[in-house]
Amino acid sequence: MDIDVNNLRSITTVISFVVFIAIVRWAWSKSRSSDFQEAANLPFEQD
Repeated sequence: MDIDVNNLRSITTVISFVVFIAIVRWAWSKSRSSDFQEAANLPFEQD
């Protein structure tokens, strides 16, 4: 099988898209909600 530059670019694009979707799903998952809420309130905490 001969892999040319266009096939390599296509494979890279598909892998990048899959990684992007995985990151979005991780960021919007309900299990991460409390961690992000805590991080959002850090500037308002007083010492």
